Amino acid sequence: MRRTVRGIPAVHGIPAPHPARRSRAALGTLTAAGTLLALLLPTGQAGAAPQPGHHSSATPQTTLGAFWTADRMRAAAPLDLATPPKRSAPAAVPRSAPLKVAPTLPRLPKAGSLLPGSLPQAGGPWTGGGAVVKTTGRVFFTYQGRNASCSGDAVTSGNKSTVITAGHCVKLQGAWHTNWVFVPGYHDGQAPYGKWPAAKTLATPQWTASEDINYDVGAAVVAPLDGKKLTDVVGGQGLSFNSGYNKAMYAFGFPAAAPYDGSKLIYCSGNTIKDPLFSSDHGLPCNMTGGSSGGPWFTSFDEKTGTGLQSSVNSFGYQFWPNNMFGPYFGDDAKNLYNQAQTS
Repeated sequence: MRRTVRGIPAVHGIPAPHPARRSRAALGTLTAAGTLLALLLPTGQAGAAPQPGHHSSATPQTTLGAFWTADRMRAAAPLDLATPPKRSAPAAVPRSAPLKVAPTLPRLPKAGSLLPGSLPQAGGPWTGGGAVVKTTGRVFFTYQGRNASCSGDAVTSGNKSTVITAGHCVKLQGAWHTNWVFVPGYHDGQAPYGKWPAAKTLATPQWTASEDINYDVGAAVVAPLDGKKLTDVVGGQGLSFNSGYNKAMYAFGFPAAAPYDGSKLIYCSGNTIKDPLFSSDHGLPCNMTGGSSGGPWFTSFDEKTGTGLQSSVNSFGYQFWPNNMFGPYFGDDAKNLYNQAQTS
């Protein structure tokens, strides 16, 4: 019998998850929100901030636009995460003074007539309209010859071209993904605001070096499309770094594994906790599945306008603790990654 995670079987030639090793009685497996299994990795050393790693793409923009057909986007599947080394205690994520970046939304769409409702929500379609339906999108890429998907978010940036996502949505098992595109406002195989190829993808230094789940944050700098820059077309959400734990947050993404199919923007909302187990991440009750990795978590989210301050991304879930999502703390390394991306 094939082993599955949250109902995600092996698909499109991708192997089923590796069995988990146990560490103490309480240790189970991690389920990456965009993919499958992992145990926690050793943490990087605190101190002087190392530079985020990056990968530049030489693939022509027109080639990627033609490559990602509606059928390929619909068929893109989650990846497996190999089982990395285990560790016994959470990391202390480096942090400094809080920093907030305001949204830039020059073409704010009208909010829908039906608002989803107030906190909490464990996973349902977003019907409220607003900016989030344009800034949030699906991420598509090729990994080890397989087409896969994650989620991402367009943010306010100096270059007007920055997308924030999860680290494993740009690099996994030592290999940077190729054919990387961001499709804001994706729905049902459609790309209403275009397919934006990455000129460069980046990740925190800890993810680049050892794929440490505490620093599972990635970014992309996308090339102009038809002479326009990304946030001039869809707007950009704000950001918040070093803002603390135990916040009211909203998480968004495009889960593509059952019971979802990747065709709609899904959200969760509620009051977060600090992971009491094996990471320094935020935790949120949420049943999103594979494909939601890299989708944004917002503090100070306004349901009427669909705007907020991005403070994390969908990253992983514990297999033994269902219907909960975890996302990395946006500390100094996430801030440094953002700064490098927006000045590229």
